[in-house]
Amino acid sequence: MPTDTERRDVVLLVDDAPDSLRMLAAALEDEGFTVLVATDGQRALERLDHVIPNVVLLDARMPGMDGFETCRRLREHPDMAAVPILFMTGMGDTDSVVEGLDAGGNDYLVKPVLPAELSARIRAHLRVARKTTSAFAALDATGMALASFDQDGRLEWATPSARALLDQPSVDITEAVRQWLAGPSHQPLEVQVGCGRLACRSLGRSSRGLTLTQLDPMADESRPRAAELTPRETDVLEWVAKGKTNRDIGDILGMSPRTVNKHLEHIYAKLGVETRTAAVAQFDRLQQNRQ
Repeated sequence: MPTDTERRDVVLLVDDAPDSLRMLAAALEDEGFTVLVATDGQRALERLDHVIPNVVLLDARMPGMDGFETCRRLREHPDMAAVPILFMTGMGDTDSVVEGLDAGGNDYLVKPVLPAELSARIRAHLRVARKTTSAFAALDATGMALASFDQDGRLEWATPSARALLDQPSVDITEAVRQWLAGPSHQPLEVQVGCGRLACRSLGRSSRGLTLTQLDPMADESRPRAAELTPRETDVLEWVAKGKTNRDIGDILGMSPRTVNKHLEHIYAKLGVETRTAAVAQFDRLQQNRQ
């Protein structure tokens, strides 16, 4: 059990049964966990606006949004890729277990849940999750655009550079990736995205059926080249990359925030992007190419 000075792992407990909530919350707190409670799937999703748990304990059968749909929705959050999700079910049938794992769950326990087994399972999954998180952090630090897709083409995880390419309103490559992964995947997939064309190269498939993919922007001759940025636009983009707001940039460069925003509109058009984050990702790649 952690001491008062140690960080306590946070368990998000999702169950619509009050008696089960009270029993499990008390058992987990006795084991040294901090417990957050949600009585339905929607409240569980809203919890993510305030804190990302270290592990989720999820009832499979709840009215409204059931545990399986809740799990799928939790997995859509960019910070939940490596968080273990453990299902609780009163059913021992294989179909329920398979449905939970297919929805993105890591493990399951059959009710009534034994506190000692629950604690042991949670701590085992936390050890694996910490190793996974460390690996993700190492990949993030490379600055490479890497992403992991499941067999249906859904994005499971991405480095910041890859997410900047994919998190644009007009970008949805799910179906194209699904068809690509259904084939041999020897040749790169080329898709149209907001920043031009994107080449997706498979780096291998995990035992869970996830494909690690490298994303490489390709030159699009139909768009103005990034080299056409004016010196003033380059100055604005450099300060955007440093995290400055439009007002800060205006103060630094001696212009109004409205003028800064007008420069950004021109920058987005020239780089072929739609968001501030994507523009910064393009800027970072330009800087790397010049080195």
